[in-house]
Amino acid sequence: MSSKQFDVVVIGGGPGGYIAAIRAAQLGLNTACIDEWKNDKGGPAPGGTCTNVGCIPSKALLQSSEHFEHAGHHFADHGIGLKDLSIDVARMLGRKDAVVKQNNDGILYLFKKNKVSFFHGRGAFAAAKDGAYEIRVSGAAEETLTARHVIVATGSNPRALPGAAFDEDRILSNDGALRIPAVPATLGVIGSGVIGLEMGSVWRRLGARVTVLEALPTFLGAVDEQIAKEAHKAFTKQGLKIELGVKIGSVTSGADGVRVEYVDAKGAAQVLAVDRLIVSIGRVPNTTGLQPEAVGLALDERGAIRVDDDCRTNLPNVWAIGDVVRGPMLAHKAEEEGVAVAERIAGQHGHVNFNTIPWVIYTSPEIAWVGRTEQQLKQEGRAYKAGSFPFLANGRARALGDTTGMVKFLADATTDEILGVHIVGPMASELIAEAVVAMEFKASAEDIARICHAHPSLSEATKEAALAVDKRTLNF
Repeated sequence: MSSKQFDVVVIGGGPGGYIAAIRAAQLGLNTACIDEWKNDKGGPAPGGTCTNVGCIPSKALLQSSEHFEHAGHHFADHGIGLKDLSIDVARMLGRKDAVVKQNNDGILYLFKKNKVSFFHGRGAFAAAKDGAYEIRVSGAAEETLTARHVIVATGSNPRALPGAAFDEDRILSNDGALRIPAVPATLGVIGSGVIGLEMGSVWRRLGARVTVLEALPTFLGAVDEQIAKEAHKAFTKQGLKIELGVKIGSVTSGADGVRVEYVDAKGAAQVLAVDRLIVSIGRVPNTTGLQPEAVGLALDERGAIRVDDDCRTNLPNVWAIGDVVRGPMLAHKAEEEGVAVAERIAGQHGHVNFNTIPWVIYTSPEIAWVGRTEQQLKQEGRAYKAGSFPFLANGRARALGDTTGMVKFLADATTDEILGVHIVGPMASELIAEAVVAMEFKASAEDIARICHAHPSLSEATKEAALAVDKRTLNF
């Protein structure tokens, strides 16, 4: 079998991989991308977990379920009357699948536009020789590719609960949680992270009674404590039952549902019986079938690929990015690393600032943040000033009928440099971008406070929170 020659081969077509391949091709490098995701007809479905069973389909279901909740509980406030409200779950899932396909097809189009060679199958290291690497593609057609540079972007897999393997029918990962064929009467969620809260919110809005079990004693421990408390209050008011500090025991699945035995925070034995159970206790790096041993690629104790600050592995000209390496498992972090690596290969100076990577939880209210939390600053002993502004006092939020939450600024006590911005409330995922830009340019809270923001807009809450750092809000 003859080998096809490339400057760069990217293994994995998720957010990190496909973006890395496109950027490498833009820089004049002969580039190939290998990805094995299949659609329901067996055809290529690039985009990785994010596009196929993660970010994109979950947002589609969140949007559909939010429309349903508004119709059932909030339209009347606007003078809109409805009778016999119902949900067609099959049609909702069909719309979600259509959104996913649009993204799959969009990536294939971008490959063609940028002259990236796409290979549908699983990529694995075969050998290293003559300053290059052989990559074997196992798929409908066997291929062998040779490249001077290899970028590994194989992503991550959901972590299963010991003794409770995913069957995607009763015990669900993020994949199965996106494909529940009918609204369950009762739904359990183990883990109150991003996936657990988002999927729990989707099915709660559609009518399921949802119980979230979290092992940690605090809710959303990585989030600023004040913001997390506000979010917890909102979710509880909506009907999500959240139990913290639990210790999960046995999980048994049968034809009539799932039984979870656990010990609650007070030490009492409890049983949760639900129709279906979502397990969202984190993700693990995916190197299955990559055959790193064939070339001596080093992994760490978690199974992640070892890399330095520039995403270089222990092997010359082998790079790794995204969920399969250290750092936050975020699609946009993978994208930034992909661009940076492609530019480094081309002799440029790619850059990723981990301190200004935004985080978002797409619940309602949305939660978004960038930079340090107040508890982190206290732990570091750094002197800071804090200012916050509630959406309750924002005119646009009142008109929207969504005044839950606030914007919070943390700034250096001496220099006024913005150290962190934390938002819980409407459109937090969009509002956080202003804070990311400000922090990347080392802005002060005063800089944001002096910028004119459109009225009426939700972004005025950002300006007012910046003003609050100096205790001079104008509308609260």
